[in-house]
Amino acid sequence: MNGTQSELDEVDRGILHLLQQDARNNTTREIGNAVGVSAGTVRNRIEKLEETGVLRGYIPNIDYEKAGYQLSILFTCTADDPSETLAEEILDQHGVVTVRKLLAGEENYHVGVVGTDTDDVSSIADSIRTLGLDIVRSDVLDDEFVQPFNHFGKEIAEDNT
Repeated sequence: MNGTQSELDEVDRGILHLLQQDARNNTTREIGNAVGVSAGTVRNRIEKLEETGVLRGYIPNIDYEKAGYQLSILFTCTADDPSETLAEEILDQHGVVTVRKLLAGEENYHVGVVGTDTDDVSSIADSIRTLGLDIVRSDVLDDEFVQPFNHFGKEIAEDNT
């Protein structure tokens, strides 16, 4: 398995589907029961998915407003010299939670930030500008809805439960 979709089998896809639903509370035994393999096999598969870079990490879904950060902003930006290094520098800035580097177009970065108030968000915007990004637009986010990618084994996970 070198990380391409074609090399993931049904068990891998089922594991990925269930991890996307709830990586923290789904035990390897529960996942194994859902996809029809042992807990040990699930542990081995997860380890292999991590080693090959298919599974890159486990990130909690945080309600920033409840955590004291009332403002969630999406900045649409332009960078003359987009790079992985620049994306990492943006992520290092206070308040930045996501960076999406777009493949084409003038507006080539979407930067998600959270802040306590407008002064905090303004400070974050200034730090982004110092890295060479031009903020083209800023939008206040109301909510974000995420679901597991439906091609990762929903059928196998549901068929075996």
